[in-house]
Amino acid sequence: MFSRLPPVTQALLIANTALFLLQLMLGQSTFAPFMLWPLGGFDPFSPGENFQPWQLLTYGFLHASFGHLLFNMLAVYMFGAPLELTWGPRRFLAFYLISVAGAGLCQLAVGWWITSGGGAAYPTVGASGGVFGLLLAYGMLFPNQRMMLLFPPIPMKARTFVILFGITELVLGFTGWQPGVAHFAHLGGMLFGWLVIRYWRGQPPFGRRGPPRGPSHLRRVK
Repeated sequence: MFSRLPPVTQALLIANTALFLLQLMLGQSTFAPFMLWPLGGFDPFSPGENFQPWQLLTYGFLHASFGHLLFNMLAVYMFGAPLELTWGPRRFLAFYLISVAGAGLCQLAVGWWITSGGGAAYPTVGASGGVFGLLLAYGMLFPNQRMMLLFPPIPMKARTFVILFGITELVLGFTGWQPGVAHFAHLGGMLFGWLVIRYWRGQPPFGRRGPPRGPSHLRRVK
């Protein structure tokens, strides 16, 4: 089954799993220069516990725990494969990386706001920003596809699933009911994923209103 996955989805699963194993063997501190650190200190000669530009991508390939990795990779498997088969490898990879970087930018903004108010900010890791971008794209391309919540097991359309996830992340982000989770990074992944699809389709805010433009595989599938 794994060998039948499209190439980029397969590569993402392998890369994230391999790096997590290296984190276990070498220790989290070894990968500190690749975590997403808050703004406030930029020292190009000491890329340890301070922000570096490359972290906007590298943080998305590191994970804090096995459960964290498992949830994200399951989502990449579920949503990434059909999207890559629809878009093709290059467009899919570009979309995923933009979602990861966009989520990182939103997390930096939130981290700056927290630290400016006297709060403590910590490094961010995880592919969740890219995953939430994939979730948003799946809901846009396959809005009527039936999905099932795990807890509770309620079937619903993909479009409804995405809306509920977005609202949940927004509420958790503003209330702080689930500390230690980068909820605004998740929302940032969804936001940038939405912007990329709108750009590809030539829709506002990037184009004039009217019939969708561009190849049909950028539009809703069913």
